[in-house]
Amino acid sequence: MNSDLNEVENWYSGLWHTCLYTEEVGIQCKAYESVLGLPMDLQISRVLMSVSIGTGGLAVLAAFPGLQGVEVCVGQPGRKRGLLILGGVLSWVSGLTTLAPVSYVAYTTVVEFWDEGFPDVMPRWEYGEAMFSGWFGGFALVIGGTLFFVAVCMGDHDQRPPSAQNRRRVKHRTQHYLKTEVL
Repeated sequence: MNSDLNEVENWYSGLWHTCLYTEEVGIQCKAYESVLGLPMDLQISRVLMSVSIGTGGLAVLAAFPGLQGVEVCVGQPGRKRGLLILGGVLSWVSGLTTLAPVSYVAYTTVVEFWDEGFPDVMPRWEYGEAMFSGWFGGFALVIGGTLFFVAVCMGDHDQRPPSAQNRRRVKHRTQHYLKTEVL
């Protein structure tokens, strides 16, 4: 938020604290004093971002053992497949719980910015870097979850037995990569 009357100060408001930037002092941040004193949309955004961080961490923990080069659950392709699917679902949940509060804050910022009942001399909130980072991170999590599903589908395709009519035309598939070992 920047005001035309006072161009020396810039206010930044986030989920966890509010900051004031001045050229003389620099940036000063102050955490919110009370959770219950916050607006309801900010409380919900905090909860959703906390859920996003938790499900993102669980997605990494669930998907890692299901990856092909990891020597966990060897000989159990069904379990590896299930872990990748779980990692994909958790990554989608993490991405959607990131995109929801960021998009809602963007919507309310636009609505309040163009509100004609708001005096022109009062400062208005604008988009900041954190909003674009939130959109990028949310979309990256959704794309990552989709890639886990693609990995499962491609693995299922390679293991599917050929049909009776195509049995004569199917050539033996070879692995296009060699397993590397750390010395």
